[in-house]
Amino acid sequence: MDQIKTPANIVTLTRICLVPVFVVALLSPWPSWLGIDDLVTHDVKSVIAAVVFIVISCSDWIDGYLARKRNEVTDFGKFVDPLADKILVCAALLALIELQVLPSWPVLIIISREFIVSGVRMIAATKGEVIAASWYGKAKTVTQIIAIVLFLLKDILYLSPDQNTIWSPFYLLAWVVMLIALVLTIISMLDYIAKARFLFIGSASKHAEERNALSLAQGIIERAQALGVTIACAESLTGGGICEALTAIPGSSCVVRGGVVSYVNEIKHDILGVDEALLETNGAVNAETAQQMAQGVRDSFNTTLAVSATGIAGPTGAEPGKPIGTVFLGIASSTGCNAHRFSFAGDRSCVREQSVLAALSLLDEALLAIADSSR
Repeated sequence: MDQIKTPANIVTLTRICLVPVFVVALLSPWPSWLGIDDLVTHDVKSVIAAVVFIVISCSDWIDGYLARKRNEVTDFGKFVDPLADKILVCAALLALIELQVLPSWPVLIIISREFIVSGVRMIAATKGEVIAASWYGKAKTVTQIIAIVLFLLKDILYLSPDQNTIWSPFYLLAWVVMLIALVLTIISMLDYIAKARFLFIGSASKHAEERNALSLAQGIIERAQALGVTIACAESLTGGGICEALTAIPGSSCVVRGGVVSYVNEIKHDILGVDEALLETNGAVNAETAQQMAQGVRDSFNTTLAVSATGIAGPTGAEPGKPIGTVFLGIASSTGCNAHRFSFAGDRSCVREQSVLAALSLLDEALLAIADSSR
């Protein structure tokens, strides 16, 4: 409850509560209710409504400032702050339609964008992903607010009482700003969807990769049992994912001796015997480190085969010549030790999943080679 009752969140909730005040000020015959029709004309009502709208809009800056200054950025604030902006803008646009100041088609574009982006954001949230907003979104909101203010004041800001409203420079300016806002609305939506495309591409391929990993692991365990082969794993970026895939298969205890998750260089050196000078000179992401990791875990666990994985899953950690997605997999057997370089695409989870799948494929190939040599 304390996280909700922060000054920033109180300002945000106040902003939402003031939205009905703006709508009443603009649409209702409140001057008649108060008996002040002569004092408050239609033009004065528009000015008052515009002032209320501007005050509510500016309060968005206040709650953001308070949250950052007081270090009180909360999950509730992250949820309700953009919601307050959307409620205000949608209420104003619908009110302008009610007054027949604005046609419905630009409002439909703006509201549709909000539904689409909110839907994508919900999908991202269910997968624990956060899609970073771009400056297009803020620019879109600012231009929408400016356009709404100009439309509210279009009837009073013209050069001559005899001038047709549609030829008022302020009315024309309002439409120019609104069109810019619509362009930014569409661009910001496309930009957001482009950033989130891995959610849709990954969701379709993820199930296929899981099925492939399960099928590969099943074949590896069955073949290794038949050949009397044992396996060990040395993992860095996959964090135990290779061992997890293998041990998910019933009967894997006869094959998998164990594994080491060597996430830091000290463990790679102290437990797996990776050359310290190699780690200091070339880092952990290279073919030699992958080879020594695989050989080290094979020797430690006294297994027939061993597989290793080291790489850069992201979102940070890229090095010159080694972008995010660079992965080295090592495979060690009685005939020697080899390493293979891969370049995987996608976000962190995609890189890790593809690394596990590739490591299982290498184990499968090594088992096939053992089977061929024993014939």
